[in-house]
Amino acid sequence: MKFLDKYQIHIKNQELLSTALTHTSYSNEHNCESYERLEFLGDAVMSAIVSTYLYQNENLDEGQMSKKRARFVCESALYEYSQRIGSIPYIRVGKGQESNVNKTIIADTFEAIVGTIYLDQGFAKVKDFLYEVVVPYIQQNCHFLDDYKSALQEMVQTTKKSLEYQLIKEEGPAHDKTFEVAVVIDGIVYGRGIGKSKKEAEQQAAFDAFKKQAK
Repeated sequence: MKFLDKYQIHIKNQELLSTALTHTSYSNEHNCESYERLEFLGDAVMSAIVSTYLYQNENLDEGQMSKKRARFVCESALYEYSQRIGSIPYIRVGKGQESNVNKTIIADTFEAIVGTIYLDQGFAKVKDFLYEVVVPYIQQNCHFLDDYKSALQEMVQTTKKSLEYQLIKEEGPAHDKTFEVAVVIDGIVYGRGIGKSKKEAEQQAAFDAFKKQAK
């Protein structure tokens, strides 16, 4: 896997990189680890680096920084970054998932790749990587228009309302679950969404609520 070579990143532990690109459906079939733990780590590392960039380079208050960071670490943004670095063809999924390598899976693997670079190459290298891949989008003030969670959060914050996502239902086997989520604003359910991951369901619920709030 050479897709990181153009960033002068040469992963020593190729097994770790393979894990970063392994969905649970594949890991269940082949008795190996999936990307989930690396995704957790990568999410934290990425949030820290993007937060530091915003603190050092933009004159924003805490709330504004939170909103802006959310735009650039959301699912749609992560999906875009994966397309840019060329990692998508290397994602491993199980036979039942082959026709559905969806945006959520692709976004999750980007965070797992960040976690891999951090473990294998260190903080400075992953910072350089994210400054090359992510920061240009921040500098151009890009909007990932289908990130309805961020759009809804911004809308609600301007009216001082509370917002939370509640898991209503979780069905199916571990490798093929379906989630139903409700978005609750000031104690009232404004939208519902269903997806193959909690993130996807939350986005669908946010889209449902956003349409109602925007009317």
